[in-house]
Amino acid sequence: MSSGETEMEVNPPAGGGKEKTEQLSDQIIQYISFISMVKFCTHASARFKENCGKLQLWHEVFSNSIFSHALGKNMHKEVSERTNIDAERKKNEGNTFYKNKEYTDALKCYSEAIDICPTCAAYYGNRAATYIMLNKYREALEDARQSVRLDQQFVKGYLRAGKCQLALGEASAASNCYRKVLDLEPNNSTAKADLEVAENVQKFDDMAEGDFQKGDYRRAVYCMDQCLQKCPACSRFKLRKGEALAMLGRYQEAQEIANDVLQREDSMNSDAIYVRGLCLYYQDSIDKAFQHFQQVLRLAPDHVKAKEVYRKAKALTAKKEEGNQEFRSGNLNKAIEIYTEALSIDPNNKFTNSKLYFNRATVSSKLNKLEEAIEDCSSAIKLDDGYIKAYLRRAKCYMDTEQYEDAVRDYEQVYKMDKNRENKRLLQDAKLELKKSKRKDYYKILGISKTASDDEIKKAYRKRALIHHPDRHSHDTPEKQKEEELKFKELGEAYSILSDPRKKDRYDSGADLEDLEGGGFDHVDPNVIFQSFFGSGFGGGGGGFPGGGFPGGFTFQFG
Repeated sequence: MSSGETEMEVNPPAGGGKEKTEQLSDQIIQYISFISMVKFCTHASARFKENCGKLQLWHEVFSNSIFSHALGKNMHKEVSERTNIDAERKKNEGNTFYKNKEYTDALKCYSEAIDICPTCAAYYGNRAATYIMLNKYREALEDARQSVRLDQQFVKGYLRAGKCQLALGEASAASNCYRKVLDLEPNNSTAKADLEVAENVQKFDDMAEGDFQKGDYRRAVYCMDQCLQKCPACSRFKLRKGEALAMLGRYQEAQEIANDVLQREDSMNSDAIYVRGLCLYYQDSIDKAFQHFQQVLRLAPDHVKAKEVYRKAKALTAKKEEGNQEFRSGNLNKAIEIYTEALSIDPNNKFTNSKLYFNRATVSSKLNKLEEAIEDCSSAIKLDDGYIKAYLRRAKCYMDTEQYEDAVRDYEQVYKMDKNRENKRLLQDAKLELKKSKRKDYYKILGISKTASDDEIKKAYRKRALIHHPDRHSHDTPEKQKEEELKFKELGEAYSILSDPRKKDRYDSGADLEDLEGGGFDHVDPNVIFQSFFGSGFGGGGGGFPGGGFPGGFTFQFG
C-alpha cells in the first residue's frame, strides 16, 4: 500500500471485547442498511455507481476472516430474518392496497416482496391475483405457474392458474388445474364449480366446430358468445365469432372484432387479418382482400382457411372477367354458360354472386328470355337488397311482359333509394301503363301491336268482324251468342278509337275512356261501322254470308 492511503481496520484488538462487539454490531447494521439502500435506489444512476463502490468496500471488509469469525452463523440468521421481515412488510402493504382495489399499487408492493424473497410461493400467488384483477391473464398465469413450481401443494396457485387458463380459452388446461386442486382438497367447492364451467366451455367450443362444418353460422355465433362469457380474454373465440359474423354478412361487426384484437392484443395475429380479408372479399373489395390473404400466408404459410378462400377468390374473379369478355364479344350464350359456372365457385360470396346473377339477367334480356332475366334479377336482389341496377332491370322486364303492378313496385323501390329525375319519370310511366292496362286494351281486341298502321287497323277489324258478327252465330247456344255479341261490339269500339288519330292519341296518353269525346261508347253502333266496310247489301241482297247468314240490308240491334 502506498504512503498516504489509509488502511481500513478490520481486525479487532486483543482486549476491550464488549466495546468492540458493540462497534461490530453497529457496522453490521450499517452494512444491512446500505444493502437495502442500494436495492431500492437503483433508479438514480449516478449515485448507484458511487454506492456500488462503497458496497464493494463493505464486501471486502465483511469477507475478512476476522468478521467471519466474529459473526459466524448468527450474522446470516439475523440478515435472513431482517430480509423476511422486509418482504412480509411489503406483502402486507400490497394486501391493504388490494383490499382497497388499488391494484397498481398492490402490484408494485408484491413485486418488491418478490425481489426481496424470490422463493416465496405466496408472493407470486398474490401478484397473480392482482394481475387477474387488472385483466392481465398471461402475466397472472406465469406467476401462478411459478408459485406451484415453488410449492406443489399450493392450492391457490392451481386455482389461479386455472382461472387464467379459462379466461384465455384454454378450457382443457384449466380443467387439469382444477382436478389437481381436487386431488389435494377433494371437497374444494371453488374447484368443483370452476371445473364444471371449464367443461361447459369445452362443450360449446366443440359444438361451434360442428356448426362451422354444417354452415350453421348463426348457431356458431351463439356458441362463441357462451364461451366468451367465461373466457373474455380468448382471442381465438373472439375471432371465431368474427368469422361466423362475416359468413352471415354482418361485416361491420366482424371487422370491429378483428380490429380490436389487432390493436389491443396482437398486431400480427394471422387469424384477425384473415377475418378482415374475408370481410373485404365478401364486400367485393377484391384487391384489398388479396393483400390481406397474402399477408396471412406470409405469417402462417399453412393457414388452411386463408389458402382456400384465396384460391376461390382468384378463380371467381377470373371466371367473372371471362364471362364479361364473352358478353362484350357478342357471344351471349357462351357468356350465360360462364356466368353459371362462376356462380358455383363460392355460394357464400353474396355481393359477387349478386353481380353474376345480374350479368346473366342482362344477357338473357338481350336474348329476349325475359322470364329467365326476371328470375336472375330476383336472385340478385335477394343477395343484395340495395342493388338498384337489378331492380331497374327487373322492372324493365316486367314492363316488357306487361306485368305493370310488379313494375310499379320495383320503380317505387328504386325511387325510394335514389330520388333522381330519371327514376321519377320511370315510375310515372309505369303507373300510367298500369292505369291503361286496367282499361279495355283495344290493340289486343284487334290483335295488333301499338305501332300498327291505319291499313293494319282496318285489315284487323275486317277480319275479326266477320268472325264475331252475331248473325254468324245465330244457331249457337244463347251463352255463345251473348259472348260473340260482346266481342263484336268491342271490335266496333276499338276501331272507332284507333281509326281516329285524335282519339287514338288521347287513348295512348292514358286518358280515361269516359273522358274521350262522346262520354263513352254507348253511342257506337257496330252495325254502322260494319256496313262502312261491307255495305248495306253485303251478301248479294238477301244472300248474306255464303251458306246463309247476313241478309241484305241487315241491322243487328244490341241489347
